[in-house]
Amino acid sequence: MPDLDLIVIGAGSGGVAAARRAGRYGARVAICEDVRVGGTCVLRGCVPKKLLVYAAHAADEIADAAGYGWSIPAPAFDWRRLIRNKNAELDRLNGIYEKMLGDAAVPVLRGRGRVVDAHTVEVNGERHRAARILVATGGRPAVPDIPGAGHAIDSDRALDLDRLPRRLVVAGGGYIAVEFAGIFRKLGAEVTVVIRGERLLRGFDEDLRRHLEDEMRRDGTTVRAGCRVAQVRRTDAGLAVELTDGATLAADTVLFALGRTPNTRGIGLEDAGVRLRDNGAVVVDRELRTAVPSIWAIGDCTDRRNLTPVAIAEGRALAETWFNDNPSAVSYDNIATAVFSQPPIGTVGLTEEEARRAFGRIAVYRSSFRPMKNTLSGNGGRALMKLVVDAATDRVVGCHLIGPDSPEIVQGVAIAIKCGATKAQFDDTMAIHPTAAEECVTMYDPVAEAAA
Repeated sequence: MPDLDLIVIGAGSGGVAAARRAGRYGARVAICEDVRVGGTCVLRGCVPKKLLVYAAHAADEIADAAGYGWSIPAPAFDWRRLIRNKNAELDRLNGIYEKMLGDAAVPVLRGRGRVVDAHTVEVNGERHRAARILVATGGRPAVPDIPGAGHAIDSDRALDLDRLPRRLVVAGGGYIAVEFAGIFRKLGAEVTVVIRGERLLRGFDEDLRRHLEDEMRRDGTTVRAGCRVAQVRRTDAGLAVELTDGATLAADTVLFALGRTPNTRGIGLEDAGVRLRDNGAVVVDRELRTAVPSIWAIGDCTDRRNLTPVAIAEGRALAETWFNDNPSAVSYDNIATAVFSQPPIGTVGLTEEEARRAFGRIAVYRSSFRPMKNTLSGNGGRALMKLVVDAATDRVVGCHLIGPDSPEIVQGVAIAIKCGATKAQFDDTMAIHPTAAEECVTMYDPVAEAAA
């Protein structure tokens, strides 16, 4: 008989959520982790990055203050102090995660878990048998195979630099790239973003993509489109970044933000019969089960919807199904998400392009405006809000926001879209004035080119 009901490989958000809930239901559970408990989100992603975003926002707050009557002496920014404070917060959160597992009677097996067979995981030479194995190993930054790649940093290292770079080249145009570009630009670095395509944030709504690029350029970020980093060389003056279009950029730091790779290699999955895609992603069915009936996988290691709340929901759903006699499944429709760029983005539902393919006839409502806060301050930043509507049913199928507080606003809108709200119901909702959010319920006329 197995020693455990469940063993979880990876103590990130999804793995901890599954283990905690299973432990609370009385299951015999253990979780293994070869670094600190907390995973990418808490230790190397969402949380530390958001703390740096707050620091970056302070630059605009200080600059805007004069328009509101404040006289502030010339500010000085201390990068090392920010990193120390950030690390102290991560230590606190790591302690909370450790305590949550302890309270649920889930021991942490310290070391890298390796799947031996369908019911056995080895950690530091000790084998543990379980009725079920859950793989929740997350992902790691992708690094290109180019000459001089070792001179660059990835998103993990960007959170712990010894000093603020003066000249930064960011390779990549996804959400990680634009977030770090915005952080370092606001904190005073010269930033160049190098993207392979024509525009940032592939897969997002086109209006958002254009608006973000315009705002980043207005703020002093250089965006070089249609090329890639071909080589990085160290010189007496710093780093020389050679691009595929023949140009060479001078930099102090090069950041590769080219996406993430499932963290699944070398832990015995394929030998045990688990199928992996070419990029290492674990292949799972609708019930999150792998090709081995006793092994499941959740979160970023499956490379489907790589968002922390999705991994948590998947882990909880499995625990409910297995140990609480409550069969549960995760709905992947209308998942809201945010990009903490400068300015930030909040989005949920279909893009305009996706809605046209799905429904044919749609109506698009769009408002571009200068936020009220920017009037007295002289800040030139603009916001954009957009609703996409299925013309046949009047149902709002997409909402795309860029501007101050967009991530906070879109969470509430996501509930309405999840419930199938119509544009008429949006219009019938009383506005809160004066706010940016009121634009979501006061856009009455569709833009002409998108109405038919």
